[in-house]
Amino acid sequence: MKVLSSTVIRLGLVSFFADVSSEMLYPITPIFLTKTLGASMLSVGLIEGVAESIASLLKTYSGALSDRLRRRRPFIVSGYFLAAVAKPIIGLAAGWPLVLFARGLDRTGKGIRTAPRDALLSDSVAPDVQGEAFGWHRMMDTMGAALGPLLAIYYLNGSAENLRPLYFWAVIPGLASVAIAFSVRESSKVARQKASSKKVWRWRDASSSFRTYLFAWGVFSVANSSDVFLILKAKSTGLSLSTTILMYCGYNLVYALSSPYLGRLSDGMKRRNLLITGLVIFVLVYLGFSVATSALQFWALFAAYGLYMGSTDGVGKALVVDLVPPEFKGTAIGMLGTVSGISILLASSVAGYLWDRVGPSGTFIYGAAGAAVAILILCFLPERNSALLRRETA
Repeated sequence: MKVLSSTVIRLGLVSFFADVSSEMLYPITPIFLTKTLGASMLSVGLIEGVAESIASLLKTYSGALSDRLRRRRPFIVSGYFLAAVAKPIIGLAAGWPLVLFARGLDRTGKGIRTAPRDALLSDSVAPDVQGEAFGWHRMMDTMGAALGPLLAIYYLNGSAENLRPLYFWAVIPGLASVAIAFSVRESSKVARQKASSKKVWRWRDASSSFRTYLFAWGVFSVANSSDVFLILKAKSTGLSLSTTILMYCGYNLVYALSSPYLGRLSDGMKRRNLLITGLVIFVLVYLGFSVATSALQFWALFAAYGLYMGSTDGVGKALVVDLVPPEFKGTAIGMLGTVSGISILLASSVAGYLWDRVGPSGTFIYGAAGAAVAILILCFLPERNSALLRRETA
């Protein structure tokens, strides 16, 4: 398959091991914060919001710098290294401020690496399989996200009361991702681009389609809080931690398996329509979480949430590539990440406040409302069929 280039496979393996490392910890970190360290839900929301915002603020800068330097790999290697070494710091924490620092360091690594990595991924495949390439990468990335929580469950079965050592074990797959990142090669396509392309791409150069898309995604992100609230809602109904983590694994498995197919589907249609479908699923899932009380309901909602991710994450990045000049894809993907992450600071903080003051239902109704507004905006996004667009720009 022409979509599975050496670069796509290697970047997929890098993301696989990095996600094993991160997702070993992601489902238990809110429990660690609230139970072990005694942090409030508002603190949980603040930590996640600040951490993700740090990542987002760096994405545009790192993407733009990689466009200008015509180099992606240094950003990728250093970003994954910072994420790996941040993990054990949480295990040493005696209070939530040190967790905030460690999560900030971890997300600094994410901010440095994400846009250059996605731009390199796009550079490594033909124009007509962009969506499928991002889908395959999302699949490999998310398989790591499914395995990580299973490793956490295995650990919890033997030592459920002491969560700290798990933060040290997570360093091993994190460093494995760094080692593989060293083997990734720069794209010859980027190296051959003319020096004139090193000019800075500014906001005034962006098309109306790209601006509309960025605005719509920003509106959605203002209401799209951290996934820790999904985990905490399931846990709050009396489900065991192991069962909740298994549900989270199920979500990641659906996300992983659906991503290549949905990415390929987007290559032959208007990607906007697939994004809208994904956001409709998000609205229904969040409304479901606002009222769900049984294990069966949560299993179904987590699975549906995986379909939402499969139809928006990689597809959304492929849409960015469609809407901007090819020599500035790193900058544009970074802009998308920056807008999303800045909004997450507000979204997670508001979600934590609503949880504490109104109850869990307020958090999820707020998220559903924001997604509904974003859907309305995306309906006005001018976009041609992706297959036709690819033939014209090939």
